[in-house]
Amino acid sequence: MGDKIYIFTILLAVLFLGRQVISYINEAHFKRKHGCKPEAKIPQWERFVGYHFFKSLTEESRSRKHLKATEWRYATYGSTWSVVVAGRRFINTIEPENVKSVLSVNFKEYSLGGRLVAFGPLLGEGIFTTDGAQWEHSRSLVRPNFNRSQVADLDTFETHIQKLITKIPTDGSTVDLQTLFFQLTLDSATQFLFGESVSSLTSTEGSVQEQFGKMFDLAQGRLLRRIRLSKLVRFFKDKDFDVACKVCHEFVDNIVNKALEKANLADSEKSIDATGEPERYVFLTEMLKATRDPRQLRDELLNMLLAGRDTTASLLGHTFHVLARRPDIWDKLKAEIDELHGQRPDYDTLRDLKYLKNLINECNPALRLYPVVAVNARFAVKDTVLPRGGGPNGTSPAFVPKGSLVVYSTYVMHRRKDIYGADAEEFRPERWEPEEGLRPGWAYLPFNGGPRICVGQQFALTEAAYTIVRMVQHFAGMENRDPTAWAEGMAVTLSSGNGVKVAMVPR
Repeated sequence: MGDKIYIFTILLAVLFLGRQVISYINEAHFKRKHGCKPEAKIPQWERFVGYHFFKSLTEESRSRKHLKATEWRYATYGSTWSVVVAGRRFINTIEPENVKSVLSVNFKEYSLGGRLVAFGPLLGEGIFTTDGAQWEHSRSLVRPNFNRSQVADLDTFETHIQKLITKIPTDGSTVDLQTLFFQLTLDSATQFLFGESVSSLTSTEGSVQEQFGKMFDLAQGRLLRRIRLSKLVRFFKDKDFDVACKVCHEFVDNIVNKALEKANLADSEKSIDATGEPERYVFLTEMLKATRDPRQLRDELLNMLLAGRDTTASLLGHTFHVLARRPDIWDKLKAEIDELHGQRPDYDTLRDLKYLKNLINECNPALRLYPVVAVNARFAVKDTVLPRGGGPNGTSPAFVPKGSLVVYSTYVMHRRKDIYGADAEEFRPERWEPEEGLRPGWAYLPFNGGPRICVGQQFALTEAAYTIVRMVQHFAGMENRDPTAWAEGMAVTLSSGNGVKVAMVPR
């Protein structure tokens, strides 16, 4: 018996070593065929596991220094380098051609991979967590809901902005605009998606609506840590996260169930009055025309809420963070908006405000200086190649083995001086003037790119631009009440870690 076990063990070892040798030979052949050279590697004494680097990332996030540390790594190791984190190989890059390859040219060679495992407990299976045919189905359901007529309807949003303005003191006291912007976009997003707003700007403490907003914030704030845990996330227990997900699901399920009951009743009675007043557009109502699956409806709603709420709030927060410190920019913006003579702008008017457009380009969602999604990634589903990053100068192709993660930092890429000029660290809307000749291409990703480009980009831009105009029309100026430098607030999306503390000056 002992001899049989011994022989069996030897055979397993030989089989394992044989497979390793074959894998090594195949990999070497693949590299030669594509001219791949090794990329730079961050020194790691325990590269097989990468636990020390994972601890470093956690500490950097806790101390709000992750983005600066990332900048340092690119300055030290070049525009493409690799590291092992939690047992997985991460290939990091800020090369526009590499980003183009991952998001567009070789789109089918990459997937979201572990995002569903990390985000699924909150978001389920929706447009931002799935791949392949399932993602294509989600996109086909979601995309028609962002046509021009929906984007251009600003009446409902005006109601929420007026509630926001009433929350801003006019006696010179300090207010955190970032907090209010996150409430504003939560209210407007839930109105658009659910057909009823959670009214976080006016909801009382302890209400169901207030509880939903709080739990949604808590849950989405834990997603970044979950994605960093990679495969280990299955063994990580977080009771607060679990409770928050349950509260969010129950809240949305209740709305979905009511919508389904109403739709089923309408189907059975066939009582649609073609001569009546058209109902205001609701994302959920339109989705019901394509599916009656309550789980899919809930998942898509939560996916869109995460994207539609946080991106716009972050853009607005960072815009006013800059405006509070740059009265010269405020004055230029105010001069342009004053030409409207206090009239509410419509969709076409917003598009014609040239300086406002340039301002937003400098401070765009996934923006230039303050990217809402500061870091993004894709998993390689097969052995593949990045066009740049290999060799001593980083100009040769780099090998990407199946299962590795390609990470691209929009935060660092948007600050490249060889692309944006020597003043790349400066907030300067004028750089987007045509005469400046700036053509960043894939070095500027305000809404991602390729087949997964953001379906709601015009909705987010219109909402942000309209808010900025109405704020400038209502207030003569603002005073900065935060003497500290900008600090990162990293979750899935990026916000100002110190908030946006100002005093608004009434007209």
